[in-house]
Amino acid sequence: MASRIVSSATVKAVKGRRLMQSRAALVLTPAAVKKIKEILAQKVDSIGLKVGVRQRGCNGLSYTLEYAIEKGKLDEEVVQDGVRVIIDKKAQLTLLGTEMDYVETKLSSEFVFNNPNIKGTCGCGESFSV
Repeated sequence: MASRIVSSATVKAVKGRRLMQSRAALVLTPAAVKKIKEILAQKVDSIGLKVGVRQRGCNGLSYTLEYAIEKGKLDEEVVQDGVRVIIDKKAQLTLLGTEMDYVETKLSSEFVFNNPNIKGTCGCGESFSV
């Protein structure tokens, strides 16, 4: 079951800002919900979007976004506003309390993770450490 990368993601260290407490491991903004619905409408065989982390970059970890074909036994599932996001078991503690947003500018469009668990990021914003 090969999965394909969906999009790029940027890391944002959240300092001095407390995100709203939630029971969900990951909270989606309305912009993220809308974009995920658009992405999943084109991929009918997927059950949702899968978010994970992997060793990469100058600061240690980076986010991965893939189409979810199935939910693993230990994966976390977040359902919000009709969108299903699967959190890989290896990323659950890293993502706890994170807000996932989608941002479009004149030069780029990307998912942005506002993660209060991050201790540092690299200059380009693609990798982070916890």
